[in-house]
Amino acid sequence: MRDTAIRNTHPTVVSINAEIDATDAQGQPVVLDEAKIAAEITRLTAAHAATQYRRDRVYPPIGDQLDDLFRQGAFSPEMAAALQAVKTAHPKGR
Repeated sequence: MRDTAIRNTHPTVVSINAEIDATDAQGQPVVLDEAKIAAEITRLTAAHAATQYRRDRVYPPIGDQLDDLFRQGAFSPEMAAALQAVKTAHPKGR
């Protein structure tokens, strides 16, 4: 995360060595502002934590969800007939 913070706060950086030294496109050292980097790490950490629920919510694929609804009879007779027609025309395993 520190390398991302360095790149976000020091736009001229093109190379980072061991997350402590950085150089620009001409190979010249870039002086790193540790206060800016620390603040950016705090911001990145908060942004990551704020979206943890998205990473934790792993649903089955939508096709599996819809297939289960079909098998449980949750669709109208018309929709069930349309889905069955597709399943009949294209059975699994082909």
